[in-house]
Amino acid sequence: MRESAAERHDRLLGLVRERGSARVSDLASQLGVSPVTVRRDVEELAGRGLLDRVHGSVSWPQGAASAAGPGGSGLVLGMLAPSSTYYFSEVIRGAHEAAAGAGARLILRISDYRPQEDQARTEGLLSAGAEGLLIAPGWQHPGDPAAFGDWIASLPVPTVLLERRPTAGSPLDGLDRVCSDHAHGVLLAVRHLVDLGHGAPLLMARADSPTALAVRSGYAEALAVLGLRAPQDVIESVPAELAPDTFDQAVRALHEAVHSGVATAALIHNDVDAIQVVQRLAELGVRVPDDLALIAYDDEVAALADTPLTAVAPPKRDVGRHATELLVERLGQSGGAPRRHLMLLPQLRVRDSCGAPLS
Repeated sequence: MRESAAERHDRLLGLVRERGSARVSDLASQLGVSPVTVRRDVEELAGRGLLDRVHGSVSWPQGAASAAGPGGSGLVLGMLAPSSTYYFSEVIRGAHEAAAGAGARLILRISDYRPQEDQARTEGLLSAGAEGLLIAPGWQHPGDPAAFGDWIASLPVPTVLLERRPTAGSPLDGLDRVCSDHAHGVLLAVRHLVDLGHGAPLLMARADSPTALAVRSGYAEALAVLGLRAPQDVIESVPAELAPDTFDQAVRALHEAVHSGVATAALIHNDVDAIQVVQRLAELGVRVPDDLALIAYDDEVAALADTPLTAVAPPKRDVGRHATELLVERLGQSGGAPRRHLMLLPQLRVRDSCGAPLS
């Protein structure tokens, strides 16, 4: 199976962490890829604060490398994330900044959304010296926590879950965790559209991540809170690059709902899908915001659309920061302190895609 960019990033970070610094040409040889590929990877990782670049070489960031120095805690923290890009790049950045601020060293493993590999990658973090763990399992489907999660509750070091809410009453429910309150984020979006004079918006969403599933359940909760009924069933979406025909069917379903007057507003998870939906709707004669008020969920690239998209912005960087601070605090305690479930509230960033209030 061809190695993904996330897996290559994981190996690159591991090499630099072990050596402290390395030349780009040496990394290319070790990784079995071209120097151009390594330079591109290094630029991306350095942009997220995970590496430092100096004259053809890269080094482990000073804040992490000096953790055992004067004033440093000497702690080594391990982080498992499902991806190093899109949503989780900001979570990782927040964790890295908080670790450096505490004088701790953060080491990273990426699962590439393969939950069956989470345990092995976490064992790698422990073997590398991690004294505490930040875990965001690569779950995608509702059954994944039960199938691939029991091992987390028996880890031998303090552990904080990131952006994951296990089943209530399960062993994982007793762990510390820090999450975005996606139900609150969806409520902000639906209320904003209703305040502009629209009826209940349609939801177009994926079902391939915990965030997507939380947006779906949050949508039902928001409608109940506001005393609204969904204008029709949720429009099932998939990544356009993986299933273009299925994605086009979803766009056409949204087009039909607008054309027939079923809805004048929509919430779409995620940003990338929302931008592609707007482009395809324009080809079909539906304009945003003139014919459809639209809000995206995630706010990674929503502001870069031709018509900047209003978007719900989960506090991704703060999730990483607060989780790391909680883990450092937990490592400094002798035990017995109550576990914590910390929910951080998303914000609604209003741009142009909802238009003016309806008269």
